[in-house]
Parts: sequence; C-alpha cells; structure tokens
Amino acid sequence: MRAPIQLNLHLPNFNYPGVAPEALFDRLVDIVKTAEASGFTSVTLMDHYHQIPPVGPPENYMFEGNTMLAGLAARTEKINLGLLVGGVTYRNPAQHAKITTTLDFVSGGRGFHGIGAGWFEEEHRAYGYDFPPLKERFERLEDHLRIVRAMFTQEQATVDGTHHSVRDAYNNPKPLRGDIPILIGGSGEKKTLRFVAKYADGCNLFGDPERADHLLGVLRGHCEDVGRDPSEITKTVMMSLVVAEDEAALEAKLDDLRARLPAERVAATTSGTPDRIRERAEAYKSVGIEGVTFSLADVHDLDAVALAGETLAPVFAA
Repeated sequence: MRAPIQLNLHLPNFNYPGVAPEALFDRLVDIVKTAEASGFTSVTLMDHYHQIPPVGPPENYMFEGNTMLAGLAARTEKINLGLLVGGVTYRNPAQHAKITTTLDFVSGGRGFHGIGAGWFEEEHRAYGYDFPPLKERFERLEDHLRIVRAMFTQEQATVDGTHHSVRDAYNNPKPLRGDIPILIGGSGEKKTLRFVAKYADGCNLFGDPERADHLLGVLRGHCEDVGRDPSEITKTVMMSLVVAEDEAALEAKLDDLRARLPAERVAATTSGTPDRIRERAEAYKSVGIEGVTFSLADVHDLDAVALAGETLAPVFAA
C-alpha cells in the first residue's frame, strides 16, 4: 500500500495576516478544501508543541497535530491526511497506532501514519519529554514501526521490542483499508533509508535533484538488501514554494516575504512562474522522484493554494 502523498501541501505555520485565533480553524478548512479541489493528494501538519526555527518564533501558534487532522478530516471528502512527521519520543507506539486508526475512521479511510526519530531537543526540555541519544531514538523508531504495523494488520499484536513492546494488543475496529500507509521522514543514508526500505510505504527526502538521485540510489540498495521492491514506496521531496502567474506578481510576493520572514527562510524558498516551477518538478521526476511536499509562505491566500495545485498536479498527482 503506497503512501498517497504525490502532491502534498504541508502546513507548518498558523500565523496568517489578518486572521484572528477564533477564525483560524475556518481558514484552515478553507485552505484544505481549496487544496482538495486543486489536485493535491494530501495535506500534512507538523508534530510540534511550539513553533520551530526557522519557520517562526517559539511563541507563534501551534496546534496538536493529530487533533487538528481529525477536525480537518471531518470537513473534507477526498484529500489524505497525516503528520509530517510524528516524533517517536512523544507517544507510546500502541497509543499512536490507535490515534491514526481513529483518524482513518473519521476521514473515511484517508489517514496515513507519519513518523520519525525526533530532533527538537529544546521542545523536549520545555514539555517534559526525555530526549535520549540518537542511537536510542532510532531503536525506539524501529520498535514503533514494528508495533504500529502489527496493530494495523494483526488480530492481536504481539511485538517484543528494545524499549517498547505489546502483548496480545487489540486495535479494533481495524483500519478501513485493512492497513494504513506508513511514511518515514528524513534522508539519513545508513538508518533512516534502511528503515524506509524495511518498513515504510512512503518517504520524504531533502535536497536538489542531484541529491535526490543519490538518495534514491541508496534506497534502492537498502531495498535490494531486504528483498523489497522500491516501486512499493512513494518517494517525495520537501521544499518551500512561492509561485505567481507572472514576474511582476512574483517579485511582489517575494518583497512581502522579505518584509515578514527571516532572510534564510526566503533564500531557501523555491520561487517562480508556473512554467519554471513545473520545470523544476520535472527535474525531480526525471531522477525518480514521484511527488513533492511543500509549504507555501502565502498559504493563507486561497488563490495561491489553487495556483500551486494547478501548476503541479499535472506533473505528479495523476
């Protein structure tokens, strides 16, 4: 079961110009419905408790991701929903499996399970979570992956892990599709991509087309080692995006971003007219990338969401 993330709108920020807190949920619903109508296959939220650098200062708004996904699922019809990506240190794996299964039911079979090793040490300190060394976080990630797959598919799940185990655990009712796609985020060549090959239905990589080509080669090697067909895994890349109909409109958008956002965030944003953005997307597609996950700095503008979907859906969403 491949992860349904060929064209994914990522929503990492909730501070929108002119949108008061009491209007935020309705604006998010409008954004996601616009994405749904414009060719996006999925929408994702972060799994954080306060805002991360360089997206914004820590005091900015941040919702609990799973709860908000369920709210959005109840207001939409066909778009897929998940975390990009869940932090393995924040929840017991069996509990997280139950949460995603509940999302699957609320959405009518559109939930997917995003998970990663976690990285934001400051956040762990602030909210009372242990932040073990990277080696242990990867051990916990492997426990998590084994447990959630068992919870999704087995009548009763029994898994003996290094840090987490389950014994005759129920997850009833079972997911509507009989299983739930698992997405692993990250580009680590030794462990993350090996876990993708062994356990995942989708991955989200970082880098330009040349870097993506290299990482896909690493993933193919891990798939060969574990006896997995790489075509079973949806392979996407992450970017920040600004798209406008013409050069004048594009420069106006970039001027607005320069006034509102840190310089390093603007510099890391891929920008262009629809033709240029499609050309960039085709460069990724030519090396084997099957989709893009991107955030829009002007996502509060529904016309910008629609233009992004209409620009990239012909490349990836089909």
